[in-house]
Amino acid sequence: MTITPDKLRVTVQRGTAAALWRETFDVPAYENQTVLDVVTWIQQMADPTLSYRFACRVGMCGSCAMMVNGVPRWTCRTHVKKVATDGELDIAPLRNMPVIKDLATDMDPFFDKWVAAEARLHPSAGRDDAFDPVTSQEPARAEADLGIECINCGICYAACDTVAGNPDYLGPAALQRAWTLLNDSRDAGRDGILAAVSGKGGCHNCHSMGSCAQYCPNDLNPMRAIAGLKRETVRAAWGRKRDA
Repeated sequence: MTITPDKLRVTVQRGTAAALWRETFDVPAYENQTVLDVVTWIQQMADPTLSYRFACRVGMCGSCAMMVNGVPRWTCRTHVKKVATDGELDIAPLRNMPVIKDLATDMDPFFDKWVAAEARLHPSAGRDDAFDPVTSQEPARAEADLGIECINCGICYAACDTVAGNPDYLGPAALQRAWTLLNDSRDAGRDGILAAVSGKGGCHNCHSMGSCAQYCPNDLNPMRAIAGLKRETVRAAWGRKRDA
């Protein structure tokens, strides 16, 4: 296949977990073209059986995350001219997740770890109770605010080498959410959260390599949140030992 300035050579991972292969497509190149545009062209013009996931197309939902030349990215916000190497692209499903088909992954294990980390709101009041006032000046609220822009895209999870080597590890997204709730005055699950994130696969498994922060499209820093969880779980353990 001859590559010209108006053509891209795009290699796409195909198949299911039972049988994977790579297929190459000759795709027209356009100005301001995104990687999602490329995938959509392939599905619409070359092979309608190609499976992938997307929704908003404007960087709000995170559904279109894939591996692009070995790096996890939102494909809707990734311009081809910034990532293509000599007119070539390699596109694959997010790593560390089971493949359903082609570029679509099964995110159930990712969200199961949110549940395991108690990374869900534990209400401290009912609908008839007064609202708990929240002010951004409080240090705990400021910590909580640092992580609230997470949209569950899974990029940090795909980037994490600890997840790759330890399937039990809860992962940066779930742990960051747990830290956010731990600092939210409206959440009543502090003891449960600390117990969940200090156990097998919890925050102390993090090796602080920083890939989660490096690749987060929203510039969040899960490593900071995980460090906070490490401190709080140790404080809680020392407190229990002191009171025993």
